[in-house]
Amino acid sequence: MSESSSNTTTDFKTIKKWAEERGGKPSRVKSTADKEGGGVLRIDFPGYSGQDTLEEISWEDWYETFEDRKLAFLYQDHTAGGKESRFFKLINREK
Repeated sequence: MSESSSNTTTDFKTIKKWAEERGGKPSRVKSTADKEGGGVLRIDFPGYSGQDTLEEISWEDWYETFEDRKLAFLYQDHTAGGKESRFFKLINREK
């Protein structure tokens, strides 16, 4: 496998460290939150166009929703060219 291969984790510390190393903040899509919180989870990176549609939430709230929905974090450390990658996707955990 090349350096651009992806990894999958449900470990909170790994997810938080990966995001913070890239300047990412835990967020959700504003229009999807309900009174219990939740919503569609995102990680907001500086310089991306999410400022009008995303709202920052705490890592604890982000991870609680992540766990409630039984998600996994699919991510890439480096691009095929060797640069730091911001690619990630939230997927359903394998059954």
